[in-house]
Amino acid sequence: MNDKLFTSEHFSILKHLIRWTVIIIPIAIVIGSMVALFLWLLNWAIHFRFAHTFLLYLLPVAGVLIYFIYKLIGGSAEKGNNLIIDEIHMPGGGVPKRMAPIVLITTIITHLFGGSAGREGTAVQIGGSIAQMFSGWFKLNNDDTRIVLIAGIAAGFGAVFGTPLTGAIFAMEVLTIGRIQYNALLPCLIASIVGDVTVAAWGVHHTAYHIDIFATAPHWFSSYLSFDFVLLFKIMIASAAFGLASYLFAWMVHGIKGFFVKRVPIPWLIPVLGGLIIISLTALLGKPDYLSLGVDPEYAGAVTIPSAFHAGGAHTWSWLWKTIYTTTTLATGFKGGEVTPLFYIGATLGNTLSVLMDAPVSLFAALGFIAVFAGATNTPLACTIMGVELFGGQYVLFFAVACFTAYFFSGHSGIYSAQRIGVPKLSDTRFSDATTLSEAGNRRHNYVQKKLQKYGFGGKKEE
Repeated sequence: MNDKLFTSEHFSILKHLIRWTVIIIPIAIVIGSMVALFLWLLNWAIHFRFAHTFLLYLLPVAGVLIYFIYKLIGGSAEKGNNLIIDEIHMPGGGVPKRMAPIVLITTIITHLFGGSAGREGTAVQIGGSIAQMFSGWFKLNNDDTRIVLIAGIAAGFGAVFGTPLTGAIFAMEVLTIGRIQYNALLPCLIASIVGDVTVAAWGVHHTAYHIDIFATAPHWFSSYLSFDFVLLFKIMIASAAFGLASYLFAWMVHGIKGFFVKRVPIPWLIPVLGGLIIISLTALLGKPDYLSLGVDPEYAGAVTIPSAFHAGGAHTWSWLWKTIYTTTTLATGFKGGEVTPLFYIGATLGNTLSVLMDAPVSLFAALGFIAVFAGATNTPLACTIMGVELFGGQYVLFFAVACFTAYFFSGHSGIYSAQRIGVPKLSDTRFSDATTLSEAGNRRHNYVQKKLQKYGFGGKKEE
């Protein structure tokens, strides 16, 4: 009996649990501590700029500084999140140790001078860089290094947003569209929880959101069914719009970057032009609402993510302006993440659609918050869980409908060009056999070029 017990599968499972727990906990503590430092510095930088608004006019100079930091010491770290994804799929040169401090410093510079960016990309790169460093110290093989890198993503994501379960699922889901890396399940969960707890232990807190209670509108079949199918239909229509907003964001990031690379021969001039565009747009609009994260208001009445959860808390085109600001910032070489701006875009678009569709404002803001993110990262499961962690589980069905609908309507596009396509969203499209989003994007570009040439808009057609 004893022999059977201690030579069983369960004994191997116990050894597996203990081994990965011992490996992951110190990694996650270090990642969580670095993320806590990053969040503290980020909060300081944003509020320092609030008090010194002239810093915005130095944004082009900041862009040149960021360019030369990466040019001189960045190396492969310039690839950012895509480098980590590539290393997980196909180990090569590894994720450099310098990625963590460089991306932390350059993201702070971006926000200090008013660039419109996020924080998720920085946290994920911090997680991947530190995880790679520990992998070398522990002398792990390639398979274990892959798992540690995935866990590093989970720790960084869970810690930066205070959503540990989302962080774990996001890390396993984001690598390949249509597939989840279940072999990293335990390390990701441990890493994300420990990273989040570490940030909390350092006294860093996250913004709280909630959905206001709303009354169900009566309809002709109310006496037969308690479920509000009219509201569900409105959510489906809005979620299609959220998916298209995700597609627009990804298309603009890649398109603006390609435009400047082709047409500006001096690379360091690209961030200068990007900074000047942001300054000009802010002067044109006469308000700084679309700079930086968009979480804390620079002045009373500013459009922010929290304000979008209330009637009148966003303007009709707030989502589009934030899209323009953020895609311009990131495409011209400034650093930071995309996710918080995607939250802003989704929440403000949800606010606008709630008015047009006579729907609950806070509910639609919350749905946009998670659904635009789901479409841009192709992680509908993680974003559904994020809805539960941030807003509670009462509307989990609506969260799932929004995220899955946006996922399909964003098409084969996304903010991570290195993301693999394991299972295409549709099996009978021109992207069915594409292996990465980068390849899908090239096919889309070539298809558009051929159509333009066909109708006389793309230059001479090749013979």
